[in-house]
Amino acid sequence: MSRSEMIGLMGFVVLFGLMMLRVPIGIAMGIVGVGGFAMLTSLTPALNLLAQSPLRQSTDWDLAVIPMFILMGAFATASGMSRELFRASNAWIGHRRGGLAMATITACAGFAAINGSSVATAATMTQVALPEMRKAGYQPGFAAGVVAAGGTLGIMIPPSVIFVLYGILTETDISKLLVAGVLPGILGTILYINAIQIYGIFQPGTMPRGARAPWSEKMASLRDIWATVLLFGFCMGGMYFGLFTATEAGGMGAGGAFLIGLLRGRLGLKNTVECLVNSIRTTAAIFTIVIGAFLFGYFLVITQAAQHFSSFLLSLPIGPYGVLTLIILMYILLGAIMDELAMILLTVPIIFPVVTQLGFDPIWFGVIIVMVVGLGMIMPPIGMNVFVINSLARDVSLVAIYRGVTPFILSDFLRLFLLVVFPWLSLFLPSQMK
Repeated sequence: MSRSEMIGLMGFVVLFGLMMLRVPIGIAMGIVGVGGFAMLTSLTPALNLLAQSPLRQSTDWDLAVIPMFILMGAFATASGMSRELFRASNAWIGHRRGGLAMATITACAGFAAINGSSVATAATMTQVALPEMRKAGYQPGFAAGVVAAGGTLGIMIPPSVIFVLYGILTETDISKLLVAGVLPGILGTILYINAIQIYGIFQPGTMPRGARAPWSEKMASLRDIWATVLLFGFCMGGMYFGLFTATEAGGMGAGGAFLIGLLRGRLGLKNTVECLVNSIRTTAAIFTIVIGAFLFGYFLVITQAAQHFSSFLLSLPIGPYGVLTLIILMYILLGAIMDELAMILLTVPIIFPVVTQLGFDPIWFGVIIVMVVGLGMIMPPIGMNVFVINSLARDVSLVAIYRGVTPFILSDFLRLFLLVVFPWLSLFLPSQMK
């Protein structure tokens, strides 16, 4: 083993060691990246890298879409769109067995269409839907599991920060990536609802029925969700028909959400400032991880770790789909112990060359990546969405939430299988774009 390979291996060991010591992942990657770069070159080039790379990454035009999507979600939340979506869903399907849980899933899907964050979707719907399900008699663990699973739709249904980062790392059309998530997101919503129905067959006592809403209430609920439909249709329609880029869509979406909030009288000065501050905090956290990942990436380049790993995978006598299966299993394992943003930024530069050499479509693989990342957000032992819900509902234990989310994990494995076997589910809409 050469010196660069030895230092590269040490870099990964130190990185995971820092993560186990609870050092923020962005800082850990930055420390290892700069330190390893200095060991392989010298201190001066490493310091130059530290001085130039953060500024270059934070001023990248393509990354501007991230704070815009985050701000759009913040304005949408403050405008009460999540509650309107939940009320509308409940009015139409709440009378069915498990209807309140189904309404939570459809509301999560609707909110995901104007948000772009799994954690934000889960946190918001925990406050909106979880109290209603518990009041109706649902088991607390299952109710929390519904919200945790529904939250994962936040990174599949566009807008999606994960799709944006994948597109930047792989130089893939971000607009097509975002559109590619629509059908898989709808499929996920349908499969989650089916999981609730099947669970209700075996556990009917945990699935109470709600009162049937009169038609007047149903129609009134549809009038309440016009803002969500308008915002999603404007952003996605503009990208689909080639009227503007993903970055421009993010800016217009944030501006549109702000105007809707003002027109409805729900965004005063205090709320607006809170939305801006929260968006800045979230953006800063994401950009810290992005900068750290790029610093670590420079270190990987000079160690040639990515090339060695690619050569190893391509040399395995198991065929393209055998290699793909190994990659998916690796992501599922990483997703159970690592933050989704860090996982994407750390692994995609290494894995993507392998995928393209095997002949897989980069847009399709992007959907697969987002799918397994979302699965990791509800998988034990970490499951970011599970921890978020537990922090907001302290009386519901982690074990109970993991038990409640199990039917949806099985549903996600089915969806992953369907996306692998039928690539057109991901590629049909992007192929129709102008």
